[in-house]
Amino acid sequence: MSYQVFARKYRPRTFDDVLGQDHVVTTLRNAIEADRLAHAYLFVGPRGTGKTSTARIFAKALNCSDGPRLDFDPDEEACIEIAEGRSLDVLEIDGASNNGVDQVRELRETVNYAPASSRFKIYYIDEVHMLSTAAFNALLKTLEEPPPHVKFIFATTEPNKILPTIISRCQRFDLRPIPTEVIAHQLLHIAEKENVTLEQSAAWSIAKGADGGMRDAQSMLDQLVAFCGDAINEENVQDVFGFTSSETISSLATHLLRRQTAETIALIQTEAERGKDLTQLLSELAGFIRALLLDRLNPSTNNTEIPSGFWDQVGDASLLPGDDRLLGVLDRLANADAHMRRASNKQLHFEIALIRAVQSLDEVQISDVIRALEVGSTTGTVGESPQEQPAKAPAASPPESPEALPKSPPTTRTSARARKKNRGVENQLESLIEQAPENHPEPAVSAADDSAQISSDKEPPSPLDPEKDESVPPNDNDSFYDDPLVQEALEIFKGKLKD
Repeated sequence: MSYQVFARKYRPRTFDDVLGQDHVVTTLRNAIEADRLAHAYLFVGPRGTGKTSTARIFAKALNCSDGPRLDFDPDEEACIEIAEGRSLDVLEIDGASNNGVDQVRELRETVNYAPASSRFKIYYIDEVHMLSTAAFNALLKTLEEPPPHVKFIFATTEPNKILPTIISRCQRFDLRPIPTEVIAHQLLHIAEKENVTLEQSAAWSIAKGADGGMRDAQSMLDQLVAFCGDAINEENVQDVFGFTSSETISSLATHLLRRQTAETIALIQTEAERGKDLTQLLSELAGFIRALLLDRLNPSTNNTEIPSGFWDQVGDASLLPGDDRLLGVLDRLANADAHMRRASNKQLHFEIALIRAVQSLDEVQISDVIRALEVGSTTGTVGESPQEQPAKAPAASPPESPEALPKSPPTTRTSARARKKNRGVENQLESLIEQAPENHPEPAVSAADDSAQISSDKEPPSPLDPEKDESVPPNDNDSFYDDPLVQEALEIFKGKLKD
């Protein structure tokens, strides 16, 4: 017998062999047991997730001897014919090469013929989204009311290209990307069957690179066996497929989050000289930062993408940038990914993105301004005890001027006592506003010598008006810049006064 690749040799044969699609398998099982079989099914999902395999297993369960039943024998003749694609009653059609109206018309003519030896006549159309609009429209009536002995099974990776009138006539099943853990365990099982020594770290590296596709992972394992022989380790996987080790990704992330621009660029240059795919490296770095952010938002999640050695390199996790900073880094990496995919010099765009990402960690954001204002608003009262707070000025006596309020040296920490003192200052300011002239009745105006004069004996002079009260010093620029709040803001933002 000629050699068979792993993807064909270890294709699922029964419902129990289908991995990672429990929601689909359970629904099909229940439909067969309850005899609630629809006339059309649509399988949607990424490549290598089991659409064709599930369709064939479903066809076996329907057309096996004494079917439909779940406990069919995959080695009986009818099931073998379906698995090999030579059954007269299970017709597999490639939608990419049979996408015209003429092919659909031929299908409509053969639909009325009874099955040759099975209970149902099953039409399986792969890549059904490749059918033309005219072909879809020609299929509508037959798909809506087929003969009782006919079943349609469609498979596609792009359901958005299928007419809604077709989707509404089918039961839709969305096959999900297979989890990395499930793929890794299956690869270890295949390696054991083939007498190949496969390290667990290598299996995880292959599964991660397969991106949810079992067929891709099996093809990669097949290639590695041809390259390495009977022993495969993680370094072999990285050399053959250009993957980057988790230790390298964690080191790159560590240099980036520590703002070590030179070390970050040097590591990128080293990986480029080794022939690594920089687009893949950028994707893995972005995935690592994303996993770090999700781990911070939900620490209870068991995140396998972050190796334990990363925390040893970082040290104190509280020293890492905040969530908003990590989001800024992810945003710049995402922009670089879009530029690198259409650029000839990928390394240049990668290095620019890393430099900008490091710079974004030191940028002043709106959240920093808000925190600085909260700190600065308390600097005028921090250091005093609650008993030393000036009492609120009574309404009958002139209040103290703002310049006369007690001052204290600036501070950079906010405490509950400071916020309490700040509320006292706010109460005093409210009192000053209440005492302002615009909040009092209009002064009496007397007409004498045909001129209007304001009678000042009705109201006391306002302390906020320098012309009425000469004891209040003018509020010039010097007194403004001497204010503790202004001095604190200048210190926080490293500002300087111009002459």
